[in-house]
Amino acid sequence: MSKLKLIIQREFLAKVRNKSFIIMTFLSPLIILGMGALIYFLMQKNDEKVKEIVFVDNSGLFSKTDFKDTKTIHYLDYTKIGVKATKNKVEAGNYYGALIIPKQDSLELLAKAIEFYSKDSPGISIINSLENKIEKKLRNKKLNKFGININKINASRIPATIKMYNFSGEESSKLINGLKIGLGAIAGYLLMMFVIIYGSSVMRSVIEEKTSRIIEVIVSSVKPFQLMLGKIIGNASAGLLQFFIWGIILFTIITIASAVFGVDVAAMQTANIPAEQMEIAKEMTSGSKGQLIIQEILRLPILKLFVLFIFYFLGGFMLYSSLFASVGAAVDSETDTQQFMLPIMLPLVLGVYVGFATVINDPHGSIAVLFSHIPFTSPIVMLMRVPFGVSWTELAISMTLLIITFIFMVWLAAKIYRVGILMYGKKASYKDLYKWLKYKG
Repeated sequence: MSKLKLIIQREFLAKVRNKSFIIMTFLSPLIILGMGALIYFLMQKNDEKVKEIVFVDNSGLFSKTDFKDTKTIHYLDYTKIGVKATKNKVEAGNYYGALIIPKQDSLELLAKAIEFYSKDSPGISIINSLENKIEKKLRNKKLNKFGININKINASRIPATIKMYNFSGEESSKLINGLKIGLGAIAGYLLMMFVIIYGSSVMRSVIEEKTSRIIEVIVSSVKPFQLMLGKIIGNASAGLLQFFIWGIILFTIITIASAVFGVDVAAMQTANIPAEQMEIAKEMTSGSKGQLIIQEILRLPILKLFVLFIFYFLGGFMLYSSLFASVGAAVDSETDTQQFMLPIMLPLVLGVYVGFATVINDPHGSIAVLFSHIPFTSPIVMLMRVPFGVSWTELAISMTLLIITFIFMVWLAAKIYRVGILMYGKKASYKDLYKWLKYKG
């Protein structure tokens, strides 16, 4: 145990004293904030650009009132100018595009004959907006032909809001469910990034020691299993320390910016949300509903979420790091690792895909439950399910399977590690790895 402690301490100190680690620890939050500010600035500049769209209506059904101007799109009626002259103006680069509405014998034929011309490919959102405006106008014309009063139809629309409760009588909302989805998605994504970044760090550390022949001295006094486990725990500790420092720096910078410079972070995040959605959000967060949301957040099992987050974070990292360490021991350079990386990365990608594809829609469905129990995907999928409430029985099964699999994989990886770290000059294959697993020397 004392040797394991020394290895962990050595790996931890070697990592945190590295100049690149120190620089990136303090530089990464600034880069993240800088990228966020740049994206916000570019989106603001993009929103300021006004696009002018001209339309030629030969059907006589549309007018300027059917194409209302928005903040970024202005519509101009060029019906009197004609189709040919309008196309020439657009082609010359004076306008964003031209909407040509021909004359047809029926509304059905007209709906399929409308054309849009532009010098460059138009945005999907603009085309969708135009199609919605045209469909609405044609639908209203059709209803008038049937003798149906459109005003009465509009007056008959009654918005419905379904209140959500659990069986203890506590009220929830769609906004709270969205918060749970976001919390789970962030946790799963962070775990994947943590595994990729620091798992690769473990692998590089093994390759460096192997190529420098330092490993030959180390294994003369330490068992390969202890050495590999020490590397995994040491790198994990350094990674958690870096994440903790990032959180403090980001929180401090955001707080200072909000207080001193008057930067409204919420406004930056919502600057590009459509006005209709903003009104809904304001309604949801105002008055009693806002208090409900705060109460619901405080009602979440914060301590339970934190403990499970740490467990699956470390469990998932240590499981995959053992595989990264065995890959590092099997090769002589990073360029030789590609053939072994795909089987390791596939479960990670699968976990993220299953999480976003199934947990968001049905967190307690059979697929979500199954993959939250499989050890190679459970760290990501279970982290995404936890905010929605998971029984202790399911958690116990998932956590037990993860621990057993971790121990087994560390033992299996150590068998490869103890042979591979002393193998030089030969590019290992899967057949070689199988031989090393069977080696009993």
